[in-house]
Amino acid sequence: MNSVSADPQLAEPYLLGWLASLGLDVDYVRAEGNTLYYLGANGAEIPVLDFAGGYGSLILGHNHPEITAYAQQLLASQTPVHAQFSRHPYANDVAVALNRILQRELGTEENYSAIFANTGAEAVEAAVKHAELDRGLRLAELREQLDANLAAARAAVADGAVVAAEAYRLVGVDAQAGTAGFEALAAAVAGHNAEQTGRPPVLLTLEGGFHGKLVGSVQLTHNEGYRAPFAALATPARFIPADSPQALKAVLESERATVFDLVVEGGTVSVAERNSPVFCAFVLEPIQGEGGIRVLSEEFAQEIQRACAEVDCPVIVDEVQSGMGRSGDFLASSALGLRGDYYALAKSLGGGIAKTSVMLTRQSRYRSEFELVHSSTFAKDALSCFISQKVLEILEADDGAAYRTVRERGAKLLGVLEGVRADFPDVVKDVRGRGLMLGLEFHDQSGSGSEAIRESAPLLGYTVAGYLMREHRIRTFPTASAVNTLRFEPSLYLTDAEIDQLERGLRGAAQLFRTHDGAGLTGTAADAA
Repeated sequence: MNSVSADPQLAEPYLLGWLASLGLDVDYVRAEGNTLYYLGANGAEIPVLDFAGGYGSLILGHNHPEITAYAQQLLASQTPVHAQFSRHPYANDVAVALNRILQRELGTEENYSAIFANTGAEAVEAAVKHAELDRGLRLAELREQLDANLAAARAAVADGAVVAAEAYRLVGVDAQAGTAGFEALAAAVAGHNAEQTGRPPVLLTLEGGFHGKLVGSVQLTHNEGYRAPFAALATPARFIPADSPQALKAVLESERATVFDLVVEGGTVSVAERNSPVFCAFVLEPIQGEGGIRVLSEEFAQEIQRACAEVDCPVIVDEVQSGMGRSGDFLASSALGLRGDYYALAKSLGGGIAKTSVMLTRQSRYRSEFELVHSSTFAKDALSCFISQKVLEILEADDGAAYRTVRERGAKLLGVLEGVRADFPDVVKDVRGRGLMLGLEFHDQSGSGSEAIRESAPLLGYTVAGYLMREHRIRTFPTASAVNTLRFEPSLYLTDAEIDQLERGLRGAAQLFRTHDGAGLTGTAADAA
């Protein structure tokens, strides 16, 4: 299923060899809708039903005719790609269109400012960078205010003001009369404040999350195999178990930073304790993709919102995979009642053609200084922006008919997956997800009566993917951090016939597991029990 070349394999040779061992090293030559094509031995096209959907990038399918025609028109008219440091009205048009959608779904009139990027990981990192810039500016404002209040208190003591006894107890120094006592107090306050305001930022995220593999974003990705080799390069995150308000509360309390502020009232100097902005951001996915297609509960989403508001920790909602209508709403988080301070959008924003993403920041938090310290050569180009506009137009057409279609097609597909689970409860452990972002989890097979199945258990989902490709011409993959879970992220144009084809494939795989038929599952000639 792959073309033969005499040239050395220099582009990710290890990965290609691994794919070949599973029968997934396919050289696709054409794509449309939910179908990819490769050439058979006789040169004829062989169709493969694509349920991987570009890891969620193809809500409108491969080579959507309207988007493809528009892209050809843009190229034929010599639309500029590289016109950096100039007006980009087309980028603003995308930002305005996104704001209309967000304001409708979130029930707000507040605008979100847009910073464009190229990939989802970049959009997440841009959000974290902006949040850290904002935190740093707030810290500078706090230090300035603390210094001003210290100077005012010193002047007041010189004019005869007294220091309250409680102030000494709170700070932890011995009470002394007069200027000497105040200076001891002031020194202790200054030392404490320098330590607290100098603490590194605290990043919070959820166990099971995936936010990219760049230097910063990989520290937000829970899979230790991706994260650990690069732990020394960036600030580590605190991972919180999903649906655990107690764990969230404990982390917020343990990481909380406070400073002492000197206050002068009525001739008395007292000390007030204030929060210091140590929390950079809480980054989360409303539906964890790589973590196994796990939907954040509405109750825990609300708890995160409330707890973060209390400590002034901004919430970054990673909608890279779950957004753009894939859940049946434009934002998967909106159905949870979650309102982010930042949003990261990518994947389907490019319509299956453009490589583009955007980071949105609510206006009340936006720092214009960010535009001077962050940039990207390929971001915000006309071609990507025009295509993004077209994608949004298609999704929003006919009063959001696309979202209704996603919900209907998703319900149909979910029903089929649930049917497979009901008939094979010994094989299928769980089915979950929303809209056209669904997952089917297999039970662990390390105790199978088949040696081949036992040996494949650590990478079970990839073995099933190989079977589906080989026997049913279906393309799908497991989620990277939960390899027993197959993901299904087709386009909204999914047909009943395509759903039936998947059902036959999954039932075939489940039957092989039930009968311990490792040869049938792996395609090997024999299987030793």
